[in-house]
Amino acid sequence: MNIQLLLSDKIKQAMVAAGAPSDCDALIKQSAKAQFGDYQANGIMAAAKKLSMNPRQLAEEVVKHLSIADYVSKIEIAGPGFINLFLNEHWLAKQADLTLFNEKLNLTLADKPQNIVIDYSAPNVAKEMHVGHLRSTIIGDASVRVLSFLGHNVIKANHVGDWGTQFGMLIAYLEKMQNENANDMALSDLESFYRESKKHYDEDPIFAEKARNYVVKLQGGDEYCRAMWRKLVDITMTQNIATYKRLNVTLSLEDTMGESIYNSMLPDVVTDLKAKGIAVESDGATVVFLDEFKNKEGEPMAMIIQKRDGGYLYATTDITAVKYRYEELHADRILYYTDSRQHQHLEQVWQVAHKANYIPSSLQLEHHMFGMMLGKDGKPFKTRSGDTVKLNDLLDEATERATALIKSKNPDLSNEELATIVDAVAIGAVKYADLSKNRTTDYVFDWDNMLSFEGNTAPYLQYAYTRVLSIFRKADLSVDNLDGYINLKHDKERALAVKLLQFNEAVNVVANDGLPHVLCAYLYDIATLFSSFYEHCPVLSAETEQLKQSRLKLAALTAKTLKIGLDMLGIKTIEKM
Repeated sequence: MNIQLLLSDKIKQAMVAAGAPSDCDALIKQSAKAQFGDYQANGIMAAAKKLSMNPRQLAEEVVKHLSIADYVSKIEIAGPGFINLFLNEHWLAKQADLTLFNEKLNLTLADKPQNIVIDYSAPNVAKEMHVGHLRSTIIGDASVRVLSFLGHNVIKANHVGDWGTQFGMLIAYLEKMQNENANDMALSDLESFYRESKKHYDEDPIFAEKARNYVVKLQGGDEYCRAMWRKLVDITMTQNIATYKRLNVTLSLEDTMGESIYNSMLPDVVTDLKAKGIAVESDGATVVFLDEFKNKEGEPMAMIIQKRDGGYLYATTDITAVKYRYEELHADRILYYTDSRQHQHLEQVWQVAHKANYIPSSLQLEHHMFGMMLGKDGKPFKTRSGDTVKLNDLLDEATERATALIKSKNPDLSNEELATIVDAVAIGAVKYADLSKNRTTDYVFDWDNMLSFEGNTAPYLQYAYTRVLSIFRKADLSVDNLDGYINLKHDKERALAVKLLQFNEAVNVVANDGLPHVLCAYLYDIATLFSSFYEHCPVLSAETEQLKQSRLKLAALTAKTLKIGLDMLGIKTIEKM
């Protein structure tokens, strides 16, 4: 049940019946204040302007044509033509009852499930994941979870950086290490491994020549070079999968779609773009000139797709990838989770793919870009020495801080209980601190705020969830075995019920726009409204058994909504804290 869409349809029908143009939107919004109702129709002014009509007069005409008495108990016209809608309490109560016992909380599931490819995380081989990978990984995974929950066929594409000229250097250095009888590497050694291989490449001409030869051999399919390359990829991805598991992210080894899988396709794409006159020779390179994008001199921007030496670039791979995702994966929609610096690059890639007819105009291409993680100094988040922060080091520190915090609050926990709670709180805090910020902006990383049990944080929501469950433990009742019907007599009961029935609207924003902070804010509202409800409306000591059951049902719906909502964000819930 999506109340916003239901009201939008009804108001729109009434607007058309009142003479408004059919392209006018009802603009139904949740009301900011209770005195303005539960929802407000804000589209009357724009429609009245098109009709050269007084907006309040049009609002009166619209109200005359409305048939929403089943679920709206009061309609008011306010100001110049706003229509305030107050939902019927009996209808609200009935919808809350239906939602409680619906496995997916009465969410509107996909009528026509789409094939949705989500490109996210994308670490590099022979490098350990760092904080720069966090936003892509967890925001992308939240979209995966939400869209899958709604019934879409989601294809996770971990576009791993596993190809390129640097692999000649890495293979040559791996060979050198093995010749010197070095033990197999763990990924933590690969940071220094990469630096040392680069140092050898820069300082040793013989090593550099061997590295360049290995690049050619690797790209030509040489078995020895492929085996060494495979070893580097396996070492990296084994550790990355462990990090994903630690982060409670759904990516698996099977979701790896590295740059290498497109390698054999690149020559044909370049040949085809040249044959179609889209790509041309320029100074020995193969280039696409895009009239839609201008350089500083006002000339068409050049996108190089093949260098003079025959090498390919990221643009070539990305053009091929979008072609592959449409032709082979049958994508209806492709979401990219990369930072904002990639936006123009992706738009140019899509432009070329459209010009070449590799993809149709109906394919939804969306860059869900995000800002940077900053330190308290407002600069990119770094270690004290100025190095990039490794992701696992960040999670280790979160675990240490959460352990001290939980021990101080509950020193009597067993080691097993402590470990379970710390894992949920530490990882949840790091993820939620990011997910709760608008992804389009930079945000400041702050340990104290993210691990607080007050405010819009994961620990606060996790604690709120355990607090609801404690009511049922105290009464020795099951959330799934409740009798009677929900009745909304108190204004705190009503406010909580309305917000619980708006879950669909918050989830839709994540599904449509990839903005998990909207779901975070919604869950925080649920937790705070429940706290107010619990304070003013006795549950277990309610005046009658009927009232007790009604309030227990509201508590049960709160718990289910918090649990499903947090799971959509990839944040674990615990039953006791």
